Amino acid sequence: MLFVLDSGYDIVRLTWLLRDEPVRLLGRVRSGRTFYHPPGRRRGDHPGRPPRHGEAFRLADPATHSTPVAETAGLHNRYGTVIARSWSRLHPRPERRGAWAGHRGQIPTVEGSLIHLAVEHLPGNRTPKPVWLWHSDPDATTHDIDRLWRTYLRRFDLEHTFRFLKQTLGLTRPRLRHPEQADRWVWIILAAYTQLHLARPLTEDLRRPWERPLTPHQLTPGRVRRGYPRVRRTVGTPARAPKATRPGPGRPKGRTSTPAPRHPVGKKHNRTDTTPQGTAKTNL
Repeated sequence: MLFVLDSGYDIVRLTWLLRDEPVRLLGRVRSGRTFYHPPGRRRGDHPGRPPRHGEAFRLADPATHSTPVAETAGLHNRYGTVIARSWSRLHPRPERRGAWAGHRGQIPTVEGSLIHLAVEHLPGNRTPKPVWLWHSDPDATTHDIDRLWRTYLRRFDLEHTFRFLKQTLGLTRPRLRHPEQADRWVWIILAAYTQLHLARPLTEDLRRPWERPLTPHQLTPGRVRRGYPRVRRTVGTPARAPKATRPGPGRPKGRTSTPAPRHPVGKKHNRTDTTPQGTAKTNL
């Protein structure tokens, strides 16, 4: 099972905590970090503790980069040519702070694979920035590298989908108490999301001034939802008009000729009643 994370997570610590589980982690790391190669033999003839870290691999310094163990290239419809290079058996030097502050014993050496992505261009003619990924498998193959960078780019589509489900369709809005209710609510949200996809050819592109026009089969669920009130008037509904549950006020029961009483609207009104003695009285 592969978990894809963005920057901000201590992916090295998570790799250590999940070392006995059948999972793999892929996450983005800052371009200013430093990793190290496996340690070699101790220099000199004097005895002592063997080294724990090898040569430094600084992400921001290309002079410290060794020859990559794997390199792959591919085409992407948004980023053009994408070149991925990977280095295996690299590890950071964690300090006893943050997530490692309460670790007992010696801090372990966690090895993994580093992947560097170089794209041809970004949407909007923006300047590409270096992207470094960390994979928990220390011996990733060329096939794995080609699959991993495509999976990481696919993550952004999934993230925006969940964002739309939460913020627009209200996936996490109700305060549910039972798992059965949560499952039922998720299926309702998925049914609504499917309806937005099916209603693409029925709605109009009500775009903002800064949005580019899209064809009907390219409309996003957000734009379809924007024009969904017009779709409802066009499609209609199979339900009938609602009926009142109780009969309205009418002629008193048993009378057929007398006019129906008129019920005033509002809390205050002027009414003239005739008392049994025949005198008139006005109530406010």
